[in-house]
Amino acid sequence: MKTIISTTNAPAAIGPYSQANLINGVLYISGQIPLNPETGKLVEGIEKETHQVMKNLEAILTEAGMTFKNVVKASIFLKNMDDFAVMNDIYASYLDPQYFPARETVQVSCLPKNVDIEISMIAHQF
Repeated sequence: MKTIISTTNAPAAIGPYSQANLINGVLYISGQIPLNPETGKLVEGIEKETHQVMKNLEAILTEAGMTFKNVVKASIFLKNMDDFAVMNDIYASYLDPQYFPARETVQVSCLPKNVDIEISMIAHQF
């Protein structure tokens, strides 16, 4: 059975999708952008944006009873690959090196609301 995961500690979906779906112990988290759920406003600058995206992902994981240790796959979309090093350091700071997920990072021409970064994740209960 599919369970919709939703929390007010992460931005509400801005389209026809849910924050995350849990099915058979696997959590599929929709792409998160740097929208502050408390203010409803975007944060700006790749450092602040990356932190906000990771906080949004963490809130969804928490709602599902998981942590970043449960993440098995991450997909990172950057508007500018020149932001990779800064993003990568911040991203890594939220993770336990013993539990690094598989990942890809790609540069894209445009993201929702013209943000600089979006990250989606897949996590698994263990």
